[in-house]
Amino acid sequence: MHWHAYTWIGHGEDLGREDERRPGSPEFAGSHLPPMRTGDWLAKPASRIAATFDDPSRAVEWLATQYGTIRGAFLHSDRVGPRARLDNAADALPRGVDVQWGEWLTGGRFATFGVVCCPNRHADHPCPIRRPSTMTP
Repeated sequence: MHWHAYTWIGHGEDLGREDERRPGSPEFAGSHLPPMRTGDWLAKPASRIAATFDDPSRAVEWLATQYGTIRGAFLHSDRVGPRARLDNAADALPRGVDVQWGEWLTGGRFATFGVVCCPNRHADHPCPIRRPSTMTP
């Protein structure tokens, strides 16, 4: 297993354009919006991948960095906190569980960061970079 990281920051109102956030939509591949299901990031073009990791601890480091870049722009205080988020990610990723964080930012913006397990047990998409991998159910 390996992990692909994805990010999107945009106007929150755009998230209402749900049709282009579903893989069955003709607009899906070209849309910059995040998919409705985390695992469907794998159906986006490989150019949307922000990073790829062989070690889940590196993916957690990436999440920490992304969190740090937006923390000052949160619309509301983070009730979960970075330590709990990172601890949960460190537990989930090696077990094949995707991690997706989303936060409202000032100015009506929304940010989402995700690390998706590849292959993915919830979304039957091939690896976007055609990387060989195996997964036991």
